Parts: sequence; structure tokens; C-alpha cells
Amino acid sequence: MASEPKNSRTMHTVLWAVQILLAGGFFSGGAMKLFQSPEKLAEMWPWAADHPGLVTLTGIVDILAGIGLIFPGLLRVQPKLTVYTAFGVILLMLSAALFHITRGEASDIGVNIVFAAMAAFVAWGRLGKAPLSGKN
Repeated sequence: MASEPKNSRTMHTVLWAVQILLAGGFFSGGAMKLFQSPEKLAEMWPWAADHPGLVTLTGIVDILAGIGLIFPGLLRVQPKLTVYTAFGVILLMLSAALFHITRGEASDIGVNIVFAAMAAFVAWGRLGKAPLSGKN
């Protein structure tokens, strides 16, 4: 067959859109955690004042997540790393949600749930029949 099915191409496009949105969120969050002052971060996230080391660590992890969601597919080098990154994002978001719940900040886990769901979609889609290259 010379052309791939429309559903596969659509799924490929949707997966890339979700990956780009997720990566953008992680690059943005990671940059804020790494480059904004602790005082400014504490205004947005009260936990940041109590855990400055965790802020730095999660900033680094966020940047790595953004890289892992985009660059393996973009460069076509070890595209399975995108799947592994998506699973790592799920674990990160579950850990973040648990952290907020234990601090009595359960109302703050919405972003964690949405990001975990998006990452689960990417993992599911990339494990299935929607390769990163868009070719079957």
C-alpha cells in the first residue's frame, strides 16, 4: 500500500501535538524552577520555600522529560526512549500528586493528573501502531 491509513496519520499527528504540549509544559516548568528566585517560586508554590533542593531536582527532571518526549522522535534516534519518558512522566506526576496530597494541597493536583493522562496517551499510542516517524 503506497499511502498509510488516514487513522494512523491522524493518530500520529495527535500524538505529536500532545508530546509538544507536554514538552512545552515541562520546559517551561523546569526553566522556572531552575532560573527564578526562590522567593518568587514560593509565591506560586508554597512548598518551594520548604524544599529548595527538590525544586532544583524537579527542574532538572522536567527539562529531561521535555527532551525525552521530543528529541528521540525528532532525531529518529532510539524512538522507544519517548515511550520510556512517557512512563517516567506518569511516575513523576503520581509522585507529585502524592507529595501535594500529603501536604494538604490536594486541590493542586489537577495539572499532575492532566499531565499523567497525556503521558499515558503518548505511551499507549507510541507502543501501538503510531510510530514516531509517521510511517508504518
